[in-house]
Amino acid sequence: MPSTVPKSSLIAFLVAGAFFMENLDGTVIATSLPAMARSFGVQPVDLNIGMSAYMLTLAIFIPASGWMADRFGARTIFASAVAVFTLASVFCAISEGVLSFTLARVLQGMGGAMMVPVGRLVVLRNTSKTELMRAIATLTWPALSAPILGPPLGGFITTYASWHWIFILNVPIGIVALALSFWLIPNDRTGDRPSFDWIGFLFTSLACAGLMYGLELIGQSAQQGIVGAAILVASLVFGAAAWRHAGRHPHPVPDLSAVSIQTFAVTMKGGSLFRTAVSAVPFLLPLLLQLGFGLDPFQAGLYVLALFAGNLGMKPLTSLVLRSFGFRTTLIGNGLLFVATMVACAFLTPATPGWIIAALFVVSGAARSMQFTAINTLAFVDVPQPKMAGANMLFSLIQQITFGLGIAVGAVALRFADSVATPGTETLGLVDFRYAFLIIGALGLIGLYDSLGLPRDAGAVVSRHRHRESAAAPRT
Repeated sequence: MPSTVPKSSLIAFLVAGAFFMENLDGTVIATSLPAMARSFGVQPVDLNIGMSAYMLTLAIFIPASGWMADRFGARTIFASAVAVFTLASVFCAISEGVLSFTLARVLQGMGGAMMVPVGRLVVLRNTSKTELMRAIATLTWPALSAPILGPPLGGFITTYASWHWIFILNVPIGIVALALSFWLIPNDRTGDRPSFDWIGFLFTSLACAGLMYGLELIGQSAQQGIVGAAILVASLVFGAAAWRHAGRHPHPVPDLSAVSIQTFAVTMKGGSLFRTAVSAVPFLLPLLLQLGFGLDPFQAGLYVLALFAGNLGMKPLTSLVLRSFGFRTTLIGNGLLFVATMVACAFLTPATPGWIIAALFVVSGAARSMQFTAINTLAFVDVPQPKMAGANMLFSLIQQITFGLGIAVGAVALRFADSVATPGTETLGLVDFRYAFLIIGALGLIGLYDSLGLPRDAGAVVSRHRHRESAAAPRT
């Protein structure tokens, strides 16, 4: 191992690679559905169950990740998750029908549900506070880039090879990640881990799965929206039961004790609203460019890649920005910048010069990257090690839900705009997208509210903000 590269950095890169593989598989098949449907002899809409099954499986099994890591060891669970995910990728590639493909996606989701939160927990346990910001920035990149790179990459592979290669490409990545995990990751475990909280796990899983599936149905059609609304009500009931149970159980799943820490709570409340708004952008922009501007998928994809350029461009500047302004000022100021880009997107037209559109997307992508890194880092700056596993699991669960909610909220915003702004029309127009982007911008603005209550020195031990207040009271 080169002495110039700390082991914690190598672990962060390893986990980020696994994250990218998992995040990419959640979006890469979107443009490949028609080719897969022809191969299976079904309609493309019939394969949506493959995407839904994957996302729902993630939501169901993430709550068990923290307990599994403490019980059997972080390396054991992470390596097993990588192996399961890789094997499931092979099963996806050799699927011959909708049923076998859906079952393979469920198996992939089970691997991903363990791989993502346990991977982050490994990084948190093996990274010092001074290096935490850099490590979290590395882990944030896959979540930002995969939704943007996934659809065009899937279309390219399907066009010039076959859809099977989308999943086969995971195999060499998975083998390398599996080998490195045994080399780099210590097998930390807690010897006195209590018995598993099956009741809390059941309530939480049903609540999360119902929330994601209900919103997905609401975003599809009016008839399915009624069913979706009923599922959402049931989801809220299970969520309330899970919350009540967690307050009474000595070792609940999920462990909500970290919510009492202000910095963590901000990332769970307003941070979740903001992540939902951010996650809607890769869904709305391609539709705006194709349906509103009349561009072909390739042209729209080139414009959307400007978001990716903004993500990459901001990554080297993240530490400098947080060191100069601190978490509170950065979250508020950068968050307002992102909201401003949403308002600007609402007023784009086909007559807008291409360079202005591209520049706007670069700025929006940079703001997305900065906000994600700041939120994801702030979540853990004040969490003590005994609470880290529970906090990480809860954070991973809420983050996964907000990614799914972003697409659902984008679809609901478009349906609402279509019914209010242009009732009676069968196609989406520029006015519909204008309302949708304004709704997303308003959601992001609301998500900034609780950042106002943060102390000016919040997270200073990590950001090394020069103007922190040395006499500030400790946060608990």
